[in-house]
Amino acid sequence: MIKIKDIKKSFGDTAVLKGISTTFEAGKNNLIIGKSGAGKTVLLKLLVGLFEPTSGDIWYGDRSFSDMDKNQRRTLRMEVGMLFQGNALFDSMTVEENIRFPLDMFTDRTAEEKLERVNYCLQRVSLENANHKYPSEISGGMQKRVGIARAIVLQPKYLFCDEPNSGLDPKTALVIDELIQDITYENNITTVINTHDMNSVMGIGDNIILVHQGQLAWRGNKSEVLASENELLQDFIFASPFLQQLRDAALKR
Repeated sequence: MIKIKDIKKSFGDTAVLKGISTTFEAGKNNLIIGKSGAGKTVLLKLLVGLFEPTSGDIWYGDRSFSDMDKNQRRTLRMEVGMLFQGNALFDSMTVEENIRFPLDMFTDRTAEEKLERVNYCLQRVSLENANHKYPSEISGGMQKRVGIARAIVLQPKYLFCDEPNSGLDPKTALVIDELIQDITYENNITTVINTHDMNSVMGIGDNIILVHQGQLAWRGNKSEVLASENELLQDFIFASPFLQQLRDAALKR
């Protein structure tokens, strides 16, 4: 579980986050949604330590992230997996080398132990025997699965995903959603996903927060979205005519 309390972040005179408090629950897919410029990406970067908050507290379980020194944060990073929006794979490395990279950085496992773990992760994302391919030789969906394999190679307690379905076709996006969901449930991971994808919201949104102009505007789950009377949520979720029709049909039942 991750708790944030009254998190604020400003860049110069511009306040991006204006005091957000919420909980990201273990064993669940916690989604951060909101319009572009709402502060979602800044919040995600604060959670993983890429930015420092102007004020407020971040807690990983009973550990205050804000109070950790350099060595303590390094230890915590071994518990964190990150799936980047653009995959962030190294073009000059094979699939195997990309996935092994965190093991090389943070562990002293033997080469045999690393290969065993890499192969397990490849099997988990259905990419057996892709070890020696390069990112340029595989599809965007396969690259995303390599990114997931790398994110889970250290067996993280916390998984952060920045727009995991960006650039993917709808069918492949569903595969990625299901994969993230299964991995979260199987390993009781606290998964935090920054997304614009409404299929993700309705499909895997166990715990959803809506960020609007740097503030927490709504919190709920996928079963509460359609019935919510929150105007900001309605404006965001039901922007398309199709989703408006879906909501109207649900309310008539």
